[in-house]
Amino acid sequence: MANIILVLVCLILGIALKRIKDFPESAPQAFNNFVIYISLPALALIYIPRIELEASMLYPVLTSWLVLLFACLIIPLLGRLFQWDRKTVGCLLLTAGFGNTSFVGFPVIEALYGREAIQIALLVDQPGTFVAVTTMGIIIASIYSSGTTRKRIIFRRVLLFPPFLAFLTALMLNAAGLQAEGVILSVLESLGATITPLAITAVGMQLTVSLKDQRLSPLIYGLGYKLLLAPLIIFLIYVTLTGGSGMEVKVSIMEAAMAPMVTGSIIAMSYGLNPRLAALMVGLGVPVSFLTLGGWYLLLEYVIF
Repeated sequence: MANIILVLVCLILGIALKRIKDFPESAPQAFNNFVIYISLPALALIYIPRIELEASMLYPVLTSWLVLLFACLIIPLLGRLFQWDRKTVGCLLLTAGFGNTSFVGFPVIEALYGREAIQIALLVDQPGTFVAVTTMGIIIASIYSSGTTRKRIIFRRVLLFPPFLAFLTALMLNAAGLQAEGVILSVLESLGATITPLAITAVGMQLTVSLKDQRLSPLIYGLGYKLLLAPLIIFLIYVTLTGGSGMEVKVSIMEAAMAPMVTGSIIAMSYGLNPRLAALMVGLGVPVSFLTLGGWYLLLEYVIF
């Protein structure tokens, strides 16, 4: 619960700070760069070396990839239908295509299902959301920001993306059976803890809400996909395949229903993909998701299962 309160507090602080002249217009970009170069790599070095995959955990691992896959099928079609520009489509792919499965997802899952469910949520987040956003996220950003599909440029951007470099390092540590401990672990935890205050504050500083804004249509459809359609798709696929209501399935569905991912919005902002829409997707998506998550939980616990 403390993490959720922190998200709301930082969002409000960001909105307030943009009115203070001592904070330049470039401050959100500086915050975003710190998250990308420092905070996210630190988290990768902490958690990925600790992951132990089992066959029964395949559903949580695939969840984020399926959410992204269907986003890549549905959102471009909506873009053609409503004549959205490329940067708007790219922005929605980076926000609606990735869920906030960690610093909002973890406390929500723990509150609803207990601490033992965190291991399942971790599998949704690390080999799922985190790997997807550090690879496919950069590919999507590269394509939609420049309009180019040159493989060499895209490959270089993915390979040089700091969280991806940290991910590769963490994989090697995992294979070697090594984990961060002692002072190193404490330092990494302190650096990783900066992701929420910096990222959400940056979102708040770029958040502008207007009912007359032309971004209202993509905002509604983007949040509609992420909060309603994506978890429905995961529900239909997993319940059809498993025929049951195991904890892995429940947690996977709830994680699929999480608000748009902050990291995805940061990448969208960094690549100039409709930054205001990216801020709205997270800034409005997080509080609205508390309502839709409650609905999904009641539906799964008391109606369907």
